[in-house]
Amino acid sequence: MSRADDVLGPMRRTIDSIVDEEGLRQRLDRGERLRIKYGVDLTAPDLHLGHAVNLWLMRHLQEHGHKVVFLLGDLTTQVGDPTGKTETRPVLSREAIEANARAFLDQVQIVLNTDPAVFEVRRNSEWFGQMPIPELLGLFSMTTHAQLMARDMFRDRIAAGREIALHELTYPVLQGYDSFAMQSDLTIVGSDQLFNEMMGRQYQQRLGERPQSIITTVITPGLDGGPKQSKSIGNYVALTDTPIDKFGKIMSLADDLIGVWANAYTTLDEAALARIEDGTRSGGLAARDAKLAVAEAVVERYHGPTIAADERTRFLDVFSAGAEPDDIQTVTVPTEALTALNLLELVRPELSQGARRRLLAQGAVRVDGQTVNDPQESLALADGSTVRSGKRSWARIRVNQEP
Repeated sequence: MSRADDVLGPMRRTIDSIVDEEGLRQRLDRGERLRIKYGVDLTAPDLHLGHAVNLWLMRHLQEHGHKVVFLLGDLTTQVGDPTGKTETRPVLSREAIEANARAFLDQVQIVLNTDPAVFEVRRNSEWFGQMPIPELLGLFSMTTHAQLMARDMFRDRIAAGREIALHELTYPVLQGYDSFAMQSDLTIVGSDQLFNEMMGRQYQQRLGERPQSIITTVITPGLDGGPKQSKSIGNYVALTDTPIDKFGKIMSLADDLIGVWANAYTTLDEAALARIEDGTRSGGLAARDAKLAVAEAVVERYHGPTIAADERTRFLDVFSAGAEPDDIQTVTVPTEALTALNLLELVRPELSQGARRRLLAQGAVRVDGQTVNDPQESLALADGSTVRSGKRSWARIRVNQEP
């Protein structure tokens, strides 16, 4: 087995495509120490299992001695990545950008090795913050209008009659130049970022550097079967979620996604994956057991085998046997009379209003054991009332009697 095969072999499971695979293989076979570009837009500092697919590939490369260069896009965040957006993003304040940068650094440590030997942090304000305007215009001259208009989201906006701000058109140029400034050898991104990273190859070539290889990974559907995990939709499992939340969220996954999530988010071997696929096809308890195996494997990856086994036992006790959990959160409400929707706003603040209404419509909300469907139903609450919203969320009510 070649050195390249030794490195790339375990990664194939979650790789969608490799741009310039031959160049990457040559670098690996020569024993070169790669600089791996990992750039983040600092608008939403919530990393989830979808992001972690790329992080685990980078961690694997770190274990072979390669360095991850973590690029905080502090300047480009002020531009706003238009990828997947139908409207222009609002510009964040400098304070918000710095807070998000700290949050990102905290979260990547869950997966990545942050030893300086294999981890480096850069900011793109280092080069863009002092770039003269003539040099910036020179970069723009290397990109054509036709290239930028090839992006699907720009075409979609034009077709829908929506505006495209000029600064948004510059984003692929700036992200592309980052690859040159960082001396990137490799970047690992979701397929939705391929356009921007191909711009990176273009700038590296035009400016006399060896172009980076690009690994794209498969984008996995969210918990609700949507196109991908998203904070705005609430269909994701965050890296910072507690073990109980990770386990419970995965147990809410649709049966037809169990195998997909097992392949992308666990290290289960081929035999285990095959058993999970068989259980999914069989349905019923076999499908439930397949989902339990996936939930336990995900929790084990982030929190260890003991906690994972405990969460499996807890889930079966609480949700299969119907027991009430021991550690229900206490939520203080300002009055003993609230509508059902008002109550959910207090006990499930992380959900959108639409998601709360869907829980009610689905009969997934129970107050003191009684199902509540009407969002405007007035509820008579007392100290100690319990609220169950969905399969895994419980709250105990404390009524604030102060005027």
